[in-house]
Amino acid sequence: MEQYRVSVIGAAGLVGQELVSILEERKFPFSSLNLYASDDAGRKTVIGINQAFPIQLLDHSSERNAFQGANMVFFAEGDKLSRHLVNQAAQAGATVIDSSSVFRLEPDVPLVVPEVNAGDIQNHHGIIASPGCSTILLNMVLSPLHKINPVKRVIVSTYQSISGAGLPAMNELTQQTQKILAGEIPRPAVFPHEIAFNVLPQVDVFLDNGYTKEEWQLMDETRKIIHDNGILVSATCVWVPVYKGYCQAVTVDFSNEINTDIATSILAESPGIRLVDDTGISLYPQPRAATGTDMVMVGRVRQDTFNLNSLVFWIAADNIRKGAALNMVQIAEEIHRKGWLNVENQR
Repeated sequence: MEQYRVSVIGAAGLVGQELVSILEERKFPFSSLNLYASDDAGRKTVIGINQAFPIQLLDHSSERNAFQGANMVFFAEGDKLSRHLVNQAAQAGATVIDSSSVFRLEPDVPLVVPEVNAGDIQNHHGIIASPGCSTILLNMVLSPLHKINPVKRVIVSTYQSISGAGLPAMNELTQQTQKILAGEIPRPAVFPHEIAFNVLPQVDVFLDNGYTKEEWQLMDETRKIIHDNGILVSATCVWVPVYKGYCQAVTVDFSNEINTDIATSILAESPGIRLVDDTGISLYPQPRAATGTDMVMVGRVRQDTFNLNSLVFWIAADNIRKGAALNMVQIAEEIHRKGWLNVENQR
């Protein structure tokens, strides 16, 4: 079996740590696994299933070593570092799988959810982008339904756990909760307002049109993944004081009439989807139940009150695992199965 020399950039973060665990758990065929972080924040190793992997500090002197001889490089550290180093890694001959937003909408960079559009990977030129967490969840559910009844419009409200903003955000929620319960007034640092006992309808920065960057990306990324520029997406993205797990309340307008029996039968047979839907016993997707799993859970599937062409449903998934790290590993697995390495630069 072919084995790969793999580097992970951003290994000290939540997504990076999860990515290392999944690579081991799913027995991805790496001959070497080198971990790097621009700021290790005191973390010197990532504890995998079988061994501890040391983290190397990524600076000007180590950047070349991070990519030299690597077959695959995972970037899980954010826009600034990806903008600076992704092209450098690809030019060194590596196939790059990047979780930042920098390259997602570039025309020649595939934006991939493997259960939806794995075939797009074949057209890469050294860089493959992994979508945002919210986009992955939404498209996992939209895609199988879109294939049998084209989607016209989506209205989605997201309920995003603060792990999506990283370890500092999780620490801030803990500290603010403790201070409020002690009768003290906390000072926000990561978020613009207190997150403890609060919800904030601002994920990322506001654009001139009144939407946030996260909300607008949901539309652009969905159109690119499903290959349909006619789909309309209107989103409201909200931070909630939960540590892990993203949820979405979704209303979808289809081209033709659709009923819940057809929709649930399709979803129940779709890869990566788990139907969790029995209101008689209060069974529906929850972030606590989704945490640590590979599945996107869907429930409360129901007909829109006023439109027979519309369905309403609720989604939950682990944003760090399925919404980020697992999606990246699944892209790498598809590259391995199909032999789609960055052949242009490896001649």
